[in-house]
Amino acid sequence: MGFTSAIEIEDTIVAIGSPTTPAPRGAVRFSGTDVIEITRQLGINPTSDRSAHCVDGTVTLGSPLGEIPVRALVWPTPGSYTGQPSLEIHTFGSMPILNAIVGRAIELGARAARPGEFTLRAFLAGRLDLTQAEAVLGVIEAEGRGSLDHALRQLAGNLSRPMEFMRSQLLDLLADVEAGLDFVDEDIQFISDEDLVARLDSIRSTLATTREQLTQRTRDKSQWIIALRGRPNAGKSRLLNVLAGHDAAIVADQAGTTRDVVSVPMQWDDHNVVLVDTAGIETADGVSSLEQISHQAQLQADRAGREADIRLWCVDHASPGWEATCRAMHQLADEKRRPAIDLWVATKCDSPGVPTLGDQPTPDPWIRTSALTGVGIESLRQQITDAIESLDASEGVSVLGTAARCAGSLRAAETAIESAIDYVGGGDGHEYVSSELRLAASALGEVTGAVYTDDILDRVFSRFCIGK
Repeated sequence: MGFTSAIEIEDTIVAIGSPTTPAPRGAVRFSGTDVIEITRQLGINPTSDRSAHCVDGTVTLGSPLGEIPVRALVWPTPGSYTGQPSLEIHTFGSMPILNAIVGRAIELGARAARPGEFTLRAFLAGRLDLTQAEAVLGVIEAEGRGSLDHALRQLAGNLSRPMEFMRSQLLDLLADVEAGLDFVDEDIQFISDEDLVARLDSIRSTLATTREQLTQRTRDKSQWIIALRGRPNAGKSRLLNVLAGHDAAIVADQAGTTRDVVSVPMQWDDHNVVLVDTAGIETADGVSSLEQISHQAQLQADRAGREADIRLWCVDHASPGWEATCRAMHQLADEKRRPAIDLWVATKCDSPGVPTLGDQPTPDPWIRTSALTGVGIESLRQQITDAIESLDASEGVSVLGTAARCAGSLRAAETAIESAIDYVGGGDGHEYVSSELRLAASALGEVTGAVYTDDILDRVFSRFCIGK
């Protein structure tokens, strides 16, 4: 029997709802059908059976505690957080007193709440969807402002709303497809294959982006990865040394000095970052030993760029062919686009006789720098800081528990949509398309909890503490 299947939802439950450490004030929470009756037996008389209100009173706990003054917050109707009559008793934050109130309530017919049971009831009552329930845990466990902001945005529905919108679109398409199957003998077409594929492809693209964001969220975001990319001898290693504040990478005038990826962990303002120097971007297709080494260096550099949160695209402003190199780097960045921030760095701007940066065509804003003289370094540092804070406050990511739970469901939905598109393109019967759309809609329903099993609820709510 699973965790949630063993829970009686109509029972009146009780638990300490405040931290179990000494404090001036503490709270005991109740929820269930008998809350008002138990409240009266505790010695507190609600002043209304129809609206939320606050009442002061005392609770008799016997020797040696005696009568304890309390303030009760009463929600007598199903308009509460849990969708049931609810109560919070606020009193001294002494654990013996709070435990005694819980014990007295159990004597009067309540039972001890299990981990996450209050939020589970809110979910079952439709007060929250599953991602919002996980966001409650995210708020409780947040260790910094960034994590707290993520959880609060998810609690507000910033993840569930787009999920439900995509699921609604899939159900609309499913209705059109199945309506066409019902009227196949009349040759009535409710949606064209071209329109069906276009709309499915749009949903698939959004799903792929969301899944990638969730995958990134599962990494330890106590560290932000900043990768320097560019052609050989673009000044990446010297720039890395300046940003790191010490000689971490070998610097030489000869191109191709950097072969292995060089990683430098450091503190960047209030953030932990890893600066990553990579091999210069070049073609390496030969079969000689040196060319094979260069090929492996390119693979490592490309992987570092894909895993980075911020990419610094470095172009030697003093080199011939500046315009062509800029275009090539932009094209490469576009081909490898992912949820990262790209910053464009013009290096070696200390060289004499070089045209000013403003005289050159630049599709994106460039940061004019010189690792030799320090020109533009502070501006680059500030833009990196702004980029980190922008990523940290990104609306696209979720709390860690949601990311771990939902990635598989999103991939299943994406795979089903891809199969549906293949069936349409192959001229197969729309009954196959219908089946795949049902699978995709069901997988998205698992994300928000529109479709759930005891196993899914067990995974979510067993991670909560008691009283939440």
